[in-house]
Amino acid sequence: MAASKKAPEQIEASRAPAPESLIAPLSLHCALHTDCHDVHDAMALPEPGFVLLHVMGTPETYAHRHVPGAIFLPHRQLSAERLAGWPADTLFVVYCSGPHCNAAEQAALALARLGRPVKIMLGGILGWEFEGFAFATGPAA
Repeated sequence: MAASKKAPEQIEASRAPAPESLIAPLSLHCALHTDCHDVHDAMALPEPGFVLLHVMGTPETYAHRHVPGAIFLPHRQLSAERLAGWPADTLFVVYCSGPHCNAAEQAALALARLGRPVKIMLGGILGWEFEGFAFATGPAA
């Protein structure tokens, strides 16, 4: 590639952070997130190692399409009482509709406040669709 081309002003406007300053925040980001492929592969196992929660929308949107094996539990309904059926060390993986939605972050915050381990599936429904994975349909159990 020719070195004479200049980067767009928006990129050059601020300097890239020092590499060592990125280690802690990116480590936390990687610990908090998982991706659609990892969730897809784990859900194919007899024991995926987590509970997958569909945390946004309505019973109708869940019935329209959701990740297979996901439980419908909107983030606004997360409470100690609703989670009482799972052991305290249960890992929850949460997802929402996609990057334009913050329900997964809201759910992760609620779960963390309840002292529960949590990860966010990046991409949500849109990421799952982009990867070409099949959806389940039907009402919540």
